[in-house]
Amino acid sequence: MAMIPTVHALNKYLKKRIFVLSFLFPLIAVAFKADPSTDISGTWRMDIVQRGNVKLSTYFIIHADSGKFSGSVIINGAVELRFRNPHFEGNEAVFGTTWNRDYRLRRDGEKLHVTIVYGVNSSEQAYATAVPEAETKAPPFIQLPPLAVVPANGLAKTPPMGWNSWNHFGGNVDDAVVRAAADRLVSSGLAAAGYHYINIDDCWEGGRDANGNIVSNQKFPNMKALADYVHARGLKLGIYSSPGPLTCGGYTGSYDHEEQDAKTYASWGVDYLKYDWCSAERIYTNDQLQAAYQKMGSALAHCGRPIVYSLCEYGMADVWQWGAAAGANLWRTTGDIKDNWESMSAIGFNQVKTAPFSGPGHWNDPDMLEVGNGGMSNAEYRTHFSLWCMLAAPLMAGNDLGKMSGETLEILSNKEAIAIDQDPLGQQGVPVMKNDSIQIWVRLLKHGARAVAIFNTTKVVKTVVLDFLTINVKGKQKIRDLWLHQNLGKFNVRFKTSVGPHCVALLKLTR
Repeated sequence: MAMIPTVHALNKYLKKRIFVLSFLFPLIAVAFKADPSTDISGTWRMDIVQRGNVKLSTYFIIHADSGKFSGSVIINGAVELRFRNPHFEGNEAVFGTTWNRDYRLRRDGEKLHVTIVYGVNSSEQAYATAVPEAETKAPPFIQLPPLAVVPANGLAKTPPMGWNSWNHFGGNVDDAVVRAAADRLVSSGLAAAGYHYINIDDCWEGGRDANGNIVSNQKFPNMKALADYVHARGLKLGIYSSPGPLTCGGYTGSYDHEEQDAKTYASWGVDYLKYDWCSAERIYTNDQLQAAYQKMGSALAHCGRPIVYSLCEYGMADVWQWGAAAGANLWRTTGDIKDNWESMSAIGFNQVKTAPFSGPGHWNDPDMLEVGNGGMSNAEYRTHFSLWCMLAAPLMAGNDLGKMSGETLEILSNKEAIAIDQDPLGQQGVPVMKNDSIQIWVRLLKHGARAVAIFNTTKVVKTVVLDFLTINVKGKQKIRDLWLHQNLGKFNVRFKTSVGPHCVALLKLTR
């Protein structure tokens, strides 16, 4: 039988426990104080170098209180991204952003340990340190012009074709890379196939001189001489800027220097301008996009040289409805493409609503080609290329032209597929049948012919019956396979074929 403790024994027991707890309370308090929900507030800066030698200075502006937090990410002082679904998982603050990146932050002494997650299997780690919030101050607002229609420049009667430096070289682009690309575009036969533009993307800018003129950095010692080199090979030179003070890479943009920059580009011999929203989003709202782009469109119209005008605004504010009025020849309808099936197919198969706004001189742009960069199979790259041709999309190769395989060259130089993209009628293709495994797209061509693409979105072979009623054709049709480069025969009511995994049958039907 257990003994009942006396009052004296019970008091002695409690005093010991209280004495022990008195030592634990400070430790518990410290533990709560170290909880990231109470000590990650503030402004933090992280510097990392990414693919293509692009330096990213990333700021985290965090407001935390009572186990919750909110804030934004500012990259290179140019792009500001709001936290998506911010929450704590243990001692880590977790959130996503619109650049398809997820962040995991935890306090480590006087620093924040940051993990950036790209997709499923790719991540990067770095430390962020506390800095004054003044470092992230947005540029001042400058009044934009009232809306007006910029007259069409008469360029890009068919979708522009060429090469762009960004997808493969990123910030590693320089004068030698561009000259080599121009040479290879000619020697490979791609120039003869229609690829005429050599476009320098971000990271060429070197600031402004004493008179405010934009100058190139040390990687591009003489932009006029480079343009002359490109022109001597029968090609055209493209360049890149932003309506904000900084490009996405943190280099000098055209903010408050639109007319001056347009005239400088013309004096260099530039033929194409890609104009990326970037830091402008820290100054202007989405309903001011048109006015901001119109400002440069007007400047190009008066610069004394014909320059193709390409808007890069990620499809915001339904750009396809007003892009031509801003003086543009093409406009991005989507965020940045990635070199994988998921990104490419998500972008390419979701362009239906933009179709009525595409045509000669003004094109929807689902972003540059990833063909040959290694993230997809050759079958998937054929699908990528075929889909862009059906969309009447600009064809801007983004690979290393000097190291491309024979298969990559074969895809990029398929003249029969390119003829679909460059058809002078300029009508964008649309889907006429879609299910979980097969999509059938049709594009009306000049003289009444039709391009038909049968896409297999699964990972197994599919047998497909093409019913002529589905594609609105009557009578006997001659069918040619544009990848096999073979006439398949004449068919009256339907056509049956097999399509490989993630592959396409690209056909031309004529009566």
